[in-house]
Amino acid sequence: MNFFRCLTLLVVMALVSGTIAEKANSSGGMVWATARDEAELVEDSGLVIGEQDQIDGGFSSLDGMLHWAIGHSDPATLKEAAKDAQKMSIDELQKRQVELKELVEKLNMPSDGKLMKIAVSDLNNASLSLEDRHRALHELLILVEPIDNANDLSKSGGLKVVAGELNHPDSEVRKLAAWVIGKASQNNPFVQAQVLELGALTTLIKMVNSSSTEEAVKALFAVSALIRNNIAGQDMFYASRGYIMLQDVMSNGSLDIKLRRKAVFLVGDLAEFQLQNTDQKAELPIFSDRLFLKSVVDLIVVLDLDLQEKALTTINTLLQLKSIEPLILRDFCGLQGALQRMKLQLKESMEDEDKRDYAADVETLRGEVELIFRKKLGLL
Repeated sequence: MNFFRCLTLLVVMALVSGTIAEKANSSGGMVWATARDEAELVEDSGLVIGEQDQIDGGFSSLDGMLHWAIGHSDPATLKEAAKDAQKMSIDELQKRQVELKELVEKLNMPSDGKLMKIAVSDLNNASLSLEDRHRALHELLILVEPIDNANDLSKSGGLKVVAGELNHPDSEVRKLAAWVIGKASQNNPFVQAQVLELGALTTLIKMVNSSSTEEAVKALFAVSALIRNNIAGQDMFYASRGYIMLQDVMSNGSLDIKLRRKAVFLVGDLAEFQLQNTDQKAELPIFSDRLFLKSVVDLIVVLDLDLQEKALTTINTLLQLKSIEPLILRDFCGLQGALQRMKLQLKESMEDEDKRDYAADVETLRGEVELIFRKKLGLL
């Protein structure tokens, strides 16, 4: 039986389970999990290719296979299958469910490790088509989500192959490779160390300057994942002048707003790590660099509430560092004037019903930052 036939059966089984639950609940019988509309199943699975930010990867369980199958099925097909299932009696549905479960057990689906090996083998094939190369990276993106899978990919040498794809001439391949590395590295010191050893960080920093917004965003995501809470990674980042990259992104008003948000968020994260680890690491000179600080301050008057909130949060953290000179923030960076201009902007935003609540929250944060700044200046 081919793979796509198997997928269809998996989806039908999921819908059958949902229909049994719905009918049992409505008849006052035993209570199963609440049935959901087939479109909701697709949406809630979070597994649609191209939207992998919240994916559950792998086939380590029957539930995992079901969710993956739902996420990769055509919504129209799902709808028809659901209608057919709803016409069956509870006895017919339960019988069909047992049959499908037995079938799935006989199919002997490959393990996550096997699937990762296949994907890596495909990437090693120089004659592989671009479409199949994209597909292999998409599959790895799903599979590396569980930390054990990410570790296994690293131990098997698969991450080295993925890191090699960062130099591929196709922008989509580079984007996906950066995304896989970022996913695998998140909160995973073992993988972080392996990727840093491969020298991928320097390549990723350069990729943030890509003319492709999506490639740049995923590269910055991977950089963040590699150096977050990782002293060795941060040392390498600073040695590679990654802070200049962040400064350039924050200062460039022509760049996509998503990239600028990620950049200032990373600055705040680095400052927070510095604040929490002063016993392990001396405060870095970049946090007293005038141009770097000005690139952060200038963001609080950019008309984007999300960006303004992230910039304010970062400034709030920076103000707590011992190396910060309040007079530089006032006289060179113009923080005092920027906070006043921002206050007027937020007042206008609060007149918009759709922005009112968010703008009010940002204004509260602005007031807190202003208070801390005035204390630093000795005005309170």
